[in-house]
Formats: sequence, structure tokens, C-alpha cells
Amino acid sequence: MSIIQKVLFSLLPLCGTLLIIVTLGSLIYNSSLWFLQVLNFPRLEVLIALGLCLLVFLLIPKKWTITGLVFVTGLVVSIGIQACILFPYTPLAEKAVKSALQVSVNKQSVFSIIVANVLIKNRHADELLTIIANKDPTFVLTMEVNDWWIKQLNVLKKSYPYSLRFPTDNAYGMALYSKIPLTNPQIKFLNHDRVPSFTMDITLPDSNRFKLCTIHPVAPAPSKYPTNIGGKEMALLKEARLIAHPSLPIVVAGDFNDVGWSHNTTQFAAISGLNDVRYGRGMYNTFDAQSLFMRWPLDYVFVSKQFKVLSVEQLPKFGSDHFPYYVQLTLQP
Repeated sequence: MSIIQKVLFSLLPLCGTLLIIVTLGSLIYNSSLWFLQVLNFPRLEVLIALGLCLLVFLLIPKKWTITGLVFVTGLVVSIGIQACILFPYTPLAEKAVKSALQVSVNKQSVFSIIVANVLIKNRHADELLTIIANKDPTFVLTMEVNDWWIKQLNVLKKSYPYSLRFPTDNAYGMALYSKIPLTNPQIKFLNHDRVPSFTMDITLPDSNRFKLCTIHPVAPAPSKYPTNIGGKEMALLKEARLIAHPSLPIVVAGDFNDVGWSHNTTQFAAISGLNDVRYGRGMYNTFDAQSLFMRWPLDYVFVSKQFKVLSVEQLPKFGSDHFPYYVQLTLQP
């Protein structure tokens, strides 16, 4: 056995065992320990690493032992766990929200939204404005906006005369810009002071109405900004209960600070009755735009059954740690 083979054979059990522990730890969903909560996030990265460990271990010449068989079994089981959890977020799975064709829909029932976490310290506002101009969405939802960002986004008023804004310096400010009127707009604080969520009614040009809710729950990881360290995130579940029996079709959009396959987000979907437009289409990772390898979806659009999808896109980065997320929908009640 060569030196390289010996090194690999020594490191592989350590790395593989760690990945198996991470996989099993990620199944603990009722813990308030932040490091257990974030194990849910890098499932694709862990899956790839597990696959590489298994491949290399099988290729290295060795004498098979009970320990080796147990190790391989652990890798295979862990790969199965990660793959099963991620499968719904691949194009191979059935779409939770059906697609519609542009040629077959009433254009007055069509609208679109850009969801963009701007990163409070980011100063590339011009790049975001260019992205908005290119896509020309009906709604622009921005998060982590402070007074500086609100000032930069004021140029949107010409094309987006309707807005609801709540800037803060705690990285949870929010601003929504709209081409069509916002009826009965409300700012709510579901679980933390000065962490807003918005609710409003929207009337489309074809006179059909729906409720638009926007949300940005706090993060589960340590930060100088508001977090859920030592507790569980409740804002998303509170929102789910508030909209569980709607009188209108509903769209919920925002940076969930969580992945779609987490227990918290799946509970949100189950309680609210809404579906993730990603489901069956792809992962469309929106975070971390500043990393080449560690990426997962944090920004979401959930809709009720009256909507169909025309387009879902991850847009170009603009200096934030999030990619903008674009969704085009049609309301067909």
C-alpha cells in the first residue's frame, strides 16, 4: 500500500464517521441547540462528501473486516437519508405547484416578484437596481434594508409607486415595492420586536384578489443581530396559523432563514396548506452567494392551490450574500 493510500485509509474512516454523525444529528429536529439546527442546511454538500468517501473507500485495496462493512453500511444509509430528503427539490420529483404556459394564460392574471436579501453592509445598490430593471417584476421585496438602502431604492418610486417600508439597523428591515395598489397594508411583529412582517391584499388587473404576506424570521446561528439562540423559531409557525383558513388565495414570500426540507418549514407548509414553488423544479440556492461550495435555498415563495408557476429563477449576484430569487405566477381561482 502506497503512502497516499495509507493516508487516505487513515483519514477516510474519520471523515466518513463525522459525516455519518452529522447526518444522524440532522434528524434531531426538536432541539433548541443552534448547531443541531444548522446541520439541516448543507445536506447536498454532505451528500456529495459521503459519496466521495464511499467511492474512495471502495477503490482502495484492502482486506475487508467487520468494521469496514459497518463503516460502508453507515455511509450507504447516510447517503440514502440525505438523498431522500433532497429528492423533492430535484426536477425528478412531482411539482407541488403546477406549471402554466405563457401562451395559455390571461396576461392580466400574471404577476412576478423578486425576493432579495440585500445584506445590510452591501453597497452595490446599482447592481440590484439593474437586475430589477431587467426583470421588471410586479413586486420587489427587499430585506436587511436600513435607511441607506431605502434612500438608494427611492428611485424605484417612479415604476413602483406603491410601497410598504420598515427600515432597521438590526439586519431585519423590510421594504416592498409594487406596481399595483396595496390594500389594507399591515406591519406585524410575530416573534421579535423590530423584526417586521407584512400583510396586504392585492387586486390584479383581471380583478382577482389575493393576500400577499412577507416574512423574514431571525437566524438560528450566532450573530450580533437578533437570533433564536437557545430557543426555537416561532414566527414562521405563527404566520402559518394566521393564514391557515384563508378567505383569499395566498402568497408568502421572504427569506425564511431556513431550508425547505427542515422540520420548521415543512410544518409551516402543513399548517398553512401552502406549497413551495421550488418543489419538483430544483434547489435554486440563494445563499451563500459569496461561497462557491456551501450553498442552499433560504429565500422562498409559497402559494395556495389557486396559483400556477410560469417561471422560477436564481438571478445574478449583486454583492449580497444572497442571490435574488425571481418567481412569476398566474392566479387561476
